[in-house]
Amino acid sequence: MNLDGKTIYAQSSDIKSRTYLEYRKDMKKKAIAELEILEWLEDKVKELYPHQSVKVYKSGGDKFLWFLRKGGVTREPDYIAKVEDKKIEFEFQYAEKADLKFYDFKVSKITKSKKDKREPINDKFFIYIHKPSFSYAIFTAEWIFENSQYGFVAAWRSYAYRVPKEKFESLLKPDPDLKSICQRIDAKNFIHNFQHQLIDINKDKLSHLLQGVIDEDKIVKIMPKDLDSFFNVCFILDNLNRIPQNANLWLIYLLTYINKDVLLEEIAKIVFCIDFLYSKLELETNELTQLIRKIKELLTQINSFYQNDGSYKSSLKSSPLEETRYAIFSINLLEDVIQDIIYYYSVSELQPIKKIYENMNDFQQTYNLIREVK
Repeated sequence: MNLDGKTIYAQSSDIKSRTYLEYRKDMKKKAIAELEILEWLEDKVKELYPHQSVKVYKSGGDKFLWFLRKGGVTREPDYIAKVEDKKIEFEFQYAEKADLKFYDFKVSKITKSKKDKREPINDKFFIYIHKPSFSYAIFTAEWIFENSQYGFVAAWRSYAYRVPKEKFESLLKPDPDLKSICQRIDAKNFIHNFQHQLIDINKDKLSHLLQGVIDEDKIVKIMPKDLDSFFNVCFILDNLNRIPQNANLWLIYLLTYINKDVLLEEIAKIVFCIDFLYSKLELETNELTQLIRKIKELLTQINSFYQNDGSYKSSLKSSPLEETRYAIFSINLLEDVIQDIIYYYSVSELQPIKKIYENMNDFQQTYNLIREVK
């Protein structure tokens, strides 16, 4: 998109089926669970090491990511437990279903190569939550190595260490505290799926718009200095996996759309574009300063639209459900950008994200509202 006053006319577009944002949707499920159990896990580690100083935190402390900008999975452990002066790695997994025949663990998490053979990793523990039974187990990589079968996992398209159901479930311990934790995890996953539907909604809108070029001889105009046009271009480029040549300039221009009169639907479009552009560039100091200031403004603006029933409302043109979707979608992406900025730029002006959707006024009330309306 040019910013020099020219109008661009689009007649067709090839939209990919899966983008980086959609990849992140799957990764977010584990991040939600990891952060929800953190305090509970620390209590469990304290039980393992009574009368000792224990602190459990995400690997990296406040500077951690739940997904990488360019995709892939970090090699860092999920948690670090500091027991006195000793650091112990913890990996986290959980089961959604109760009828598993095997409990699978990735080879790289369990063993390392040594003299042409694989040996279990020392000082690595696993915390496993069995959600259907509200139970858990803590065990070592060595235990998995000794009690598993090496076999192919079709869902992973790779080999893994597979612990038979009977052996694994004998380790599980019930914990009544897990019920409320698992319910929060499920509620946040429900909210996440709900807000992510905005991507498909926008795909359908853009698809209908572009089909009109052929079916109804319509001309699709992409106008300069127009937020809808800016959004459409970013949305198309994202789905085509293309990067603007002047991404830094685009970001600064985009930030000018943010003001006290901007509404939730507009905020959702702005935040999508911020997320798209931010992940493609390296920020200069002045650009970072402007972005941080505008992120704070956006969160304040979103929260100002919160209603007592758990919904968000900024306009009478959209339903409360859609307005709420715009708000949650925006909060979700802003939290991603905040944590990414803290990780890559080591800023102190933003507060680290301790739990997903912590910038919602009352996620439980909003969850209840969405469930009732839907």
